[in-house]
Order: sequence, then C-alpha cells, then structure tokens
Amino acid sequence: MDFELNEEHRMIKETARRIARDVIAPRAKEADQTGEYPHDFFDAFKQAGLLGMAVPESMGGTGNGILPICLAIEEVAKYECGAGLILVLSGLPNKPLVLGGNAAQQQKWLPDVANGVTKSAFCLTEPDHGSDAANLETRAVRDGDDYILNGNKVYISGGTVADWLTVFARTGGPGAKGISAFVVDAHSPGVNIDRTDDKMGVRSVPTAHFSFSDVRVPAENLLGGVEGQGFNTAMLTLNSMRPTVGARGVGLAEGAASYALEWARERKAFGNAVIDFEAIQFMFADMAIQIEAARNLVYKAAWLVDQGKYTREYAHNLSIAKAYATEMANKVAFDALQVLGAQGYMKDHPLERHYRDARQLMIVEGSSQVQRVVISRAMIDRVLVYG
Repeated sequence: MDFELNEEHRMIKETARRIARDVIAPRAKEADQTGEYPHDFFDAFKQAGLLGMAVPESMGGTGNGILPICLAIEEVAKYECGAGLILVLSGLPNKPLVLGGNAAQQQKWLPDVANGVTKSAFCLTEPDHGSDAANLETRAVRDGDDYILNGNKVYISGGTVADWLTVFARTGGPGAKGISAFVVDAHSPGVNIDRTDDKMGVRSVPTAHFSFSDVRVPAENLLGGVEGQGFNTAMLTLNSMRPTVGARGVGLAEGAASYALEWARERKAFGNAVIDFEAIQFMFADMAIQIEAARNLVYKAAWLVDQGKYTREYAHNLSIAKAYATEMANKVAFDALQVLGAQGYMKDHPLERHYRDARQLMIVEGSSQVQRVVISRAMIDRVLVYG
C-alpha cells in the first residue's frame, strides 16, 4: 500500500495548482456573478493538456486516469467549484463512448474532445426522472438509416456550450433494458435549449434544458451499434466518474478552510487573534480531520476505478467516497463561514459562494440518499462485510 503520488501525478497536481492561482482565482467571483461559462478556464485546461485524462491514448486522449483528474479538480475547486465541474465534464459525457462505443465512434468523437477542440454534455436526467433513470421517457424510433429522437432532458451541465451530446433514450420496452445511448449533434435541427437555470450555486457552468423534436440521428450514432445497452453504460459511467464529484468537495473544503484560517490569524477579538481561541482552534481541527478522511476515501475510490474496479461489486466504495466527501464539504463550508461571523455571510468574502456551491454536490450524479441505497444494499447482500 503506497500513499505517495508518482511523478506524473505530482506534475498534474502542480499544473492544476498554477492554473488555479493564475487564471481561476482572479476570476472566481466574476464567474459566479455573471453566470457565464468561463471559456478562459477551459482554454487554460486545454493548453495544459488536462482535458484528455479520462480518454485512453488509443482513443486520442492522454489516458492518465481518474486519480489524476481528481488531483487536478481538487486544486481548482479550492477557488471555484465550477472549474472543477469543467474537468468532470472532460470525462462524464465521453466515458459512454470509451465504455460502450465501437472503434469507429471512438475515433470520430473522442480525439477532438480530448484535445479541447469540441465540448460534450451528458444527457440523462429528465423532468420526471432523475435518480429513477431506468424509467426515462425520451424515445428514439428507428426510421430507415436514422432514429427519430423526441423528449426532454434537464439540468444538463455544460449544455449551452456543447458541440455534441451523449443522449440516453428509450428504443425498446419499459425498464432499463429498453434504453440505448446515442451521440447527437447539439446543432441538429430539432435540438433546442428551452432555457437555462438560475442556480443557487456553481453558477459559472450553466445547466440547460433540452427538448428534442423529431431530431434525426444517424443509426451509426447508436453507441456500440446495439440497442438496449444504454442504461448499463450510463451506470458504469456514473460509477467511474463518482470520485471526481468527491474531489470537487475535497477541494472546496480545503479552499474554505484555508481562507478562514488566514482570516482568523489576522482578525482581532477581545485583544487576541481569533485563531488564539480554543473554540476556534477545535473547529479547524475538525475541518482537518474531515478533509483528510474524505481525501483518502476519494483517492482510494479513484484508484479502484483506475484498476477497472467500478462495477456493481465495487460500487459501494465509490458511493461511500462521494457521499462522505460531498457532505463533508457542506459541513466545512458551514463552519468556515461561521468563523468569519457576519463577514462570512457577505459577498466580500468567498465563503458564502463556497457555501452555496457545496450544496450542489450532495445532489448531482446520485444524491446522498441514492448513495446510501447502494451502500446499504452492499451490506445486506454481504458484499460489504465487517463481521
């Protein structure tokens, strides 16, 4: 068991740290206020070669793996959680092609997204089906050499800037076995962005509501060329990317704790620095305990994914990491804001933004409750055993 990062990992971490300090930190507040996609963040990641880490070299990426993505996300999320989401989106919409696409599909779409030439988005959630993805209603019907796609997808992160979409749609009967996956040109006739969301947090990466009205999708865009494999591909994709959401939580918590600590060193109360009060010191000790525990869970989960261990029998490890790290981020952001008192509540400081941003993490890519379903089932089925 080796807890040391290798040279490649350290280089990726340092590169992300430099981008975080030089590019992201100066613009973090503005990105939140405008709610406009930060193309400069994306371009910095592109120039540094950080967008292809989830795509194997044979498919046009750099193939570094999920742990290196988590390391980069952790660094940039210290300053702006949406920047971490941009790196998540370098993997989430593309993993279905890596896992379920055929060679022609992989070579057609993956090299350009890995090199930052194009952007993609992951379209699973619907107005009436979030966690209940097996019952999604968007439908694709075969018509000669095409499929005709109709339906709606909501809360699609990065959808406003996407060039193509990974869309999950029903091609067969009810339930999971009736779902297939398609690559859809985001600019095709009938693909519409009906609105974007006025979100509480993570405002720098807009979420879009798509409607598909008689969209013609070439049959060659059916992932793997086989109907009925979409749901399994979606679940494996979410499993494999789950540590990256936890990494956003770890980075956010580190940023919040660090900012609050430096403030507490300088702020005077009752003739002493705020950090000199034992009650405040214990708050920071608790933050550190939680951050370190979450980081170890996330790194282990990412390591498992990179070993190919993200199928159902390993899913509880990924759910534990995601649930703990994201809930930890909310607790640390809460306590860091509390250290600053009234100042923490004001937009003069980044902690109110960290607090808003953290709340998203317990919902996206499987809520905390869904993660607990996965974990408890593993215990009931004796996959996770302590006795």
